[in-house]
Amino acid sequence: MSNAPATQAYYLPLGTVDGYERFLATGSTVSVWAPTMQHGAPPSALLARAVERCEPRPGTRVARLTMEILGPIPVSEIDVRAWIERPGKRVELVAAEIAATQPDGTRRVVATARAWRIATGETGEVALTFDPPLPPVPAREVVDWSAFPPGWDVGYVRSVDIRDAGTGGRASWVRPLVEVVEGEETSPLVRVFSVADIANGVGAQLDPMHWTFLNTDLTADLFRLPVGEWIGVDVQTSIGPDGVGMCSTVLHDEQGPIGRQLQILEIRARG
Repeated sequence: MSNAPATQAYYLPLGTVDGYERFLATGSTVSVWAPTMQHGAPPSALLARAVERCEPRPGTRVARLTMEILGPIPVSEIDVRAWIERPGKRVELVAAEIAATQPDGTRRVVATARAWRIATGETGEVALTFDPPLPPVPAREVVDWSAFPPGWDVGYVRSVDIRDAGTGGRASWVRPLVEVVEGEETSPLVRVFSVADIANGVGAQLDPMHWTFLNTDLTADLFRLPVGEWIGVDVQTSIGPDGVGMCSTVLHDEQGPIGRQLQILEIRARG
């Protein structure tokens, strides 16, 4: 297998059909769990993009977004749309969904998002953060693929530059090496979601050769938007006694913490 990183954007735009934007998912979206399904990060970024572009208003921004993964998201043509679910002058709820054709020919929604968009104001004089910052991004140009479990150096994982944060724990700096949508600049919000779902893998406590631990959702609360291209994930994973786990992450940019994220994990022993 080549050690070259992925170079193709996650999605190629195919136009608009019946109110949906249509995209072709590329090999850069492929999950470590199966070659036919997408990693959770690219579709969450595409949903964030749809939310951000839905009737945008100056002086507002997305502060919280939850993605629900309703089933495997295929590496194929997918359709995306967004709408205002609860309008408001200062606080509004924006919804989005991804639909795809299944192997049996039926079409269904495979992922949804709900996001709170809030009016912004000037609070710089009282700004504060609770969590300490991560150490600076290490000056290293080559991804250390030996840090990943066997078989994980495929698809989406090769589309990001990931570097150990040097904390002695499960923290990493991550940046996307490709565009989310071909030909488009990635916004700060979408950049967060283009890498945030990787936290589940960074914080893995189980050997993926013997266990699967897919997340069913992702919720990110952002008290500020990131500056720069690097996103830090400082991860803590807990595993319950009945097949359910939780991945809790502090999100960072190079200036410090920007928010927190939760993922619920469905854990199974490989048969």
